Amino acid sequence: MLYGILASGSCLLNEISQELHEGTKKINTVDRLSRHLAKGIPQEAELSYLRLIRRMVPSKPVVYIDDSDIVKPDGHHFEALGVVRDGSASSKSKIVYEKGYHVTEACVMTGNHQPISLFSRIHPSSEKCFTSVNNITFAAIDRAVALFQNCTFSMDRGYDDNKIFLKLLDEGQDFVIRIKKNRKLFYQNRWFSASELCARRKGKIKMNVRYHGIDHEAYLSHVKVKLTASKREVNLVLVYGISDSPMMLVTNKSILSKEDVKAVAKVYFHRWRIEEYFRAKKQIFQFENFRVRSLVAINALNFFLTLAMPFLTRSGNSRHRGRQIILHRDGFR
Repeated sequence: MLYGILASGSCLLNEISQELHEGTKKINTVDRLSRHLAKGIPQEAELSYLRLIRRMVPSKPVVYIDDSDIVKPDGHHFEALGVVRDGSASSKSKIVYEKGYHVTEACVMTGNHQPISLFSRIHPSSEKCFTSVNNITFAAIDRAVALFQNCTFSMDRGYDDNKIFLKLLDEGQDFVIRIKKNRKLFYQNRWFSASELCARRKGKIKMNVRYHGIDHEAYLSHVKVKLTASKREVNLVLVYGISDSPMMLVTNKSILSKEDVKAVAKVYFHRWRIEEYFRAKKQIFQFENFRVRSLVAINALNFFLTLAMPFLTRSGNSRHRGRQIILHRDGFR
């Protein structure tokens, strides 16, 4: 599977089988691969992969958790196919919904600042045993904590949830999470919406940042507040100049200087790398075009693609016997 995915640049079993050049008929190879995918993710392979991640990633890493979607608009026979927001077709003025699956991904950065996934789960809201998206997120958090013990978790507004904050605080983990405008915060013995606090303050710390591939001149401010989820104090970092409205980041990291404020903002700004990771899976390996139908097989296929991504990263940065290794659609050179 791994060699076939890398050599073909595809998740289609037909194209993977073609690259294996076996002596049997291609349909027999496809059937064999399908049977093995139906068995699910090999536990030994998963544990081996997690050990590899631990060697590739610095201690106390930043873990970026985000959701994506897999859209199957013409799908009819896929197991538990639900309805998702199509991120590639939606915009600020229009939201497009299609048949598909949710994907929850947790990525960390390697020593050479490349994203690598430590958790990837495809799940639909219509699945019978599905109870809450938070349960999937908690599983990602638990894996990161078990792997690294101490992490900083960074998430976007979709994870502005009291249960997420309480989970991270109870686990003793640091976090930088962007909050929504209507989030209630306790400040100077009163409850305010986050947007009200933004209007009361101005950015005084200048910082040049690159976000989503664009250079910005941002101005930062911070204030101590309390969340509705806990009586413990956290820091609200306000970022002006990046988007139409100020970014509001909540963190339990200690802030004692201007550099600490900038460091918190940088943690969040690097989150866009996980979006690049999603895009690479879909564009380089045509992941949305898979044809396996059961959820077990889909997640097993996703696992093998997850294994392939670090090889792709390393092949572009490694040298072997004096020659650079380059991955093409027709194999390695």
